[in-house]
Amino acid sequence: MAPGWESTGLIAGGRDGRLAPFDGTGTFEPINFATIHGGETMAVKLNKRAFDHAKSLICTGKYVADDRDAWSEHQPSAQQEGDFIREHGYAEYARWHLGIDDEYDEEVKGRYKFPDGDFERIHRCGLLAAESRAGQRKYYDIELAVAHLHGMLDALRKTT
Repeated sequence: MAPGWESTGLIAGGRDGRLAPFDGTGTFEPINFATIHGGETMAVKLNKRAFDHAKSLICTGKYVADDRDAWSEHQPSAQQEGDFIREHGYAEYARWHLGIDDEYDEEVKGRYKFPDGDFERIHRCGLLAAESRAGQRKYYDIELAVAHLHGMLDALRKTT
């Protein structure tokens, strides 16, 4: 072990090289990477219902195979989001967001993260933005799910 690791409270351990807490006794437990600073559990996790919804829309051809940088133009505005919620409710609004922050109540827009479409179709640019942001924030379950959706779109693009 390199000098100084003891002061961090972490050591590299296991065959996979994961970090683990070091308690000075030589024993360690793998770190759960679903935690953030201060030991609080991250509240943002994959919205499986939205993931299934996105897969269904892709399989039925309800997608836009747009360019990476188009999301700023294609993403619904705050006004469009509010109108959609008033007309369809939060349960339907949730189906268009691949992440859920369970620290917020179900009827708060801030609960829903990683939008993937315009309330009619999935957008490739929205998936790419979500994949990038999920990776940056280390929401690995969301990143992997979005990568799967992105792969589905790319496979369909090659066959059409």
